[in-house]
Amino acid sequence: MKRIAVALWSFAFINLAQQASAQDALSPPSGSNLLLAAEASGVQVYVCTAKEKGFVWIFDGPAASLFNHSGREIGTHGKGPMWTLADGSAITGDLLAKSDAPEAGSVPWLLLKVKTHLGTFGTLSSVNYIRRIDTKGGVEPPDGCDAAHLGDIARIRYSAVYQFYAQ
Repeated sequence: MKRIAVALWSFAFINLAQQASAQDALSPPSGSNLLLAAEASGVQVYVCTAKEKGFVWIFDGPAASLFNHSGREIGTHGKGPMWTLADGSAITGDLLAKSDAPEAGSVPWLLLKVKTHLGTFGTLSSVNYIRRIDTKGGVEPPDGCDAAHLGDIARIRYSAVYQFYAQ
């Protein structure tokens, strides 16, 4: 029983250390301030595509709702990638860095730099960086993409936390 408890504690400690390491590697520049953290719940969309050496699932984009800390829907996250809030503000981003998710079967953690500000003045209008952490699920299907399924679309459930930073 003692060995099991030690093993579980060790696993939990290692998992927390991996999460902290992944977050540190994806930190926005110093001087950045967290403006908003939103929980995303939705799907990662993949399309079965022909390539030189066979067929593969190619990422097409996310389709998710964004929720505040109270669980109220505050916006959407979609292809681009783009984040749009109910206040009318919207941004697109470019990938700066990524790190494998600590949880197997989950899409990577990311750091993105804002590429464009769209929409009206609002919460996202001063955001410079977006960080995706705490991902669960969303990776492409392991199989099912072949000549008979060319063009098929797979929508894989995922969740994540998106943090929006300003400098």
